[in-house]
Amino acid sequence: MSSVPLTSAGAKHAARHTELPRSLVLLLASGAGLAVASIYYSQPMLGVLSGDLGASARDTGFVPTLTQLGYALGILLLAPLGDRFDRRLLILLKSVLLAVALLVSGLAPGLPALLAASLIVGLTATMAQDIVPAAATLAPEASRGKTVGTVMTGLLLGILLSRVASGFIAEHWGWRTVYELAAASIVLFGLAAWRGLPRFQVASHMSYAHLMASLAKLWTQHAELRRAAWAQGLLSMGFSAFWSTLAVMLHSQYHMGSEAAGAFGLAGAAGALAAPLAGRLADKRGPELVTRLGAGLAMVSFAVMGLGVLLPGEAQIGLIVAATVGFDFGIQATLVAHQTLVYSLDPAARSRLNALLFTGMFIGMSAGAALGSLVLAQWGWMGVVALATAAAGASLAVRLSRRRGAR
Repeated sequence: MSSVPLTSAGAKHAARHTELPRSLVLLLASGAGLAVASIYYSQPMLGVLSGDLGASARDTGFVPTLTQLGYALGILLLAPLGDRFDRRLLILLKSVLLAVALLVSGLAPGLPALLAASLIVGLTATMAQDIVPAAATLAPEASRGKTVGTVMTGLLLGILLSRVASGFIAEHWGWRTVYELAAASIVLFGLAAWRGLPRFQVASHMSYAHLMASLAKLWTQHAELRRAAWAQGLLSMGFSAFWSTLAVMLHSQYHMGSEAAGAFGLAGAAGALAAPLAGRLADKRGPELVTRLGAGLAMVSFAVMGLGVLLPGEAQIGLIVAATVGFDFGIQATLVAHQTLVYSLDPAARSRLNALLFTGMFIGMSAGAALGSLVLAQWGWMGVVALATAAAGASLAVRLSRRRGAR
């Protein structure tokens, strides 16, 4: 299928070239990364926030909770608007609102103001979910997977490196500086997007009520969408179970602090390199193959961590680091392939299809965080490893069922 027609420079470029300019892809990748990073900055700073605002650890824990809630609501309620309005306008509007919400967070006089601003940060950080479909629309079909993969690399690096950056900055210059610098980065992106993004032709003229109602129709109409959401949701369950329990495990078993747990984000960032590689492979060999390879790699990587009990202490850490790179690589490769599959189903509904895919992914992450904590308390770290392995194995089974169904 061809992409939605573009006005101005976008259509002319797509007709003449097989790839987007690197500067435009870099702009989109940077915007996706900076936007999604906004919902993770607070996590390493909760201890500092608690002391500075005179609030309990329980109360400050609502900061990331409300941010994540806002992001989930934004994916479901705001991301579909990309099919109804010019995506350039939506990206610019959300960049302004996100920058203001981040600045208000940094200037918040107390916890109530910070909580309110955190909810708005989550809602407007869904700008990332406008940027990815925009990249798929701008890219020629022959290089769509590669372009989406590169933009997803920026988004994934934003997720994985935001905790490292915010923890370091908060320790040296305070938590307010983190929000202020984040606001400045979004302002700079907004200015660059105002100059560099072309206008997008509106794909649908239906009302907002009909737009939201069409989500159910798209879900029932496209079996490939349901399969992608299930498979990615299961992988996200294992991913979240690991990351939500890692710090507790490192502290109890290896007497390592939160700084060491944050450093594991660098290992996870290495896995983000899978995104452009997966996109290229999806363009050449088809995304179906990439989904099976990625889910299989994640399952094997999780399972390998179970062998750590046979190794001495330092070797166990090395094994966990290597496995972290492996499963992140597999999960991100699968996500890019799933996006390539889903975006090809209906070019006029890419924002809604993306919203449904990421809603399934978010549900998996939430379930993984809850189950991971319960399993760690009941059966220890090996229980978490077993849970993550089983979830990845179930995802692989979903993808393999596609092959059996085709036969």
